[in-house]
Amino acid sequence: MNQPAVVVRYIVDDVAAVVEFYTKHFGFTVHQDTRPAFAALDRGPMRLLVSNQTSAGAAPMPDGRKQTPGGWNRFQIQFTDLAAEVVKLKAAGLKFRNEIVSGKGGAQILLDDPAGNVVELFQPAVH
Repeated sequence: MNQPAVVVRYIVDDVAAVVEFYTKHFGFTVHQDTRPAFAALDRGPMRLLVSNQTSAGAAPMPDGRKQTPGGWNRFQIQFTDLAAEVVKLKAAGLKFRNEIVSGKGGAQILLDDPAGNVVELFQPAVH
């Protein structure tokens, strides 16, 4: 069986909305779908697992803490023309946390998925 190089899990409120977001805007494909509780999405060597509160992967911790969506940990999707991609995604109504920030390594912007989990869109600097 061919395993992805990296697997990321996001806790979400609405698995269907998150599946639509990643497949429609970022080219992910559905690997496994057991909605409403869970879906696994693939994009190249990455697998994104999305689980709602009814999924075993989102079960509360033994001390009672609940796994919830959101936060600042993220994965990165790279683009060759970040500015054009941001224009397209804003026109589609997607919600960004900031504007494009440029540094020595390139340019980035942070985008919320429908559950409030962050995705970093990135364009590497030309060296």
